[in-house]
Amino acid sequence: MSNRNNQANKAAARERIRAERERQKKKEKLRRQLVVAGTVAGVLVVAGGVGFMVMKANEPKGWEAAKEAEPVAPANTQGKNGTEILIGDKNAKETLEVFEDIRCPACASFEQSSGEALLKDVKDGRYRVRFSMYTFIDDSPAGGEGSKNALSALGAALNVSPEAFLKYKTALYSAKYHPEEQVDTYGKDAELLKVASAVPELKNNKAFATAVKKGTYDRWAMDMTALFGRKGVRGTPTFMHGDKKLTIPEVPKRQMTQAQYNQLAQANFKKMIDTEFGPAKGSGKPDPGKDGSKDEGGSKGIREGEKDPSATR
Repeated sequence: MSNRNNQANKAAARERIRAERERQKKKEKLRRQLVVAGTVAGVLVVAGGVGFMVMKANEPKGWEAAKEAEPVAPANTQGKNGTEILIGDKNAKETLEVFEDIRCPACASFEQSSGEALLKDVKDGRYRVRFSMYTFIDDSPAGGEGSKNALSALGAALNVSPEAFLKYKTALYSAKYHPEEQVDTYGKDAELLKVASAVPELKNNKAFATAVKKGTYDRWAMDMTALFGRKGVRGTPTFMHGDKKLTIPEVPKRQMTQAQYNQLAQANFKKMIDTEFGPAKGSGKPDPGKDGSKDEGGSKGIREGEKDPSATR
């Protein structure tokens, strides 16, 4: 073999070695790029996951989320987002406003003693009633969510009919079912459905039960309770005729049975109503309005089509 051929072979060998080294370098560079890319992608995935979890953690939950839900107002309501619950003869000349909280023990006491008398007046067309249902007890030291949950269920009952609403409210306030203020019994849907079984219109009513379980009227309940403080009302039960706050005379503090207390409390409620609206028809008592002696100052109620005087809080 000539010296020239030997040199050529060595040069070719060196070129092959150089080419192989270049190939290995490119391969290693590509491997490092893929590792870095994979690491970055992993970091982005983790960061995205963390961001998603943080976002989910910061999303409103429960009743706070209900504030942002799509508004769904029950049938048989009026006003913005259906927050006016006006029940009674549309031709009634006067409107009594009643402010209550389902967990309120004083409201339960009123309903158990005088609720029947109020409903009789409504049935007789003596006045209409606008109910403003609040949930402030949930935010009190008692805590819980029974007022809001029960109000949402009342919305489901009102969607069935005004009669179902009234009967259900009476049942929720009844001595049989109404819990102590510190006990959040009505925070459980099962308890609300148990009480509803006492109302013929709601018993075995699948649409009503579904609305309660799904919280169909949770947003409505939040819209209702957002009216807390309208007309300056901060406690329950409160009664108003137009802009005039009515006061029920107190039952004397002395030892008596529950039946005796209820009798006196109902008599005092009727006295308050008679003083404001005049005696009921057929009572045999003179009507103060006949001789113009009745005080009309600021006592006009809400009438059909009349602007709600409570719009400003």
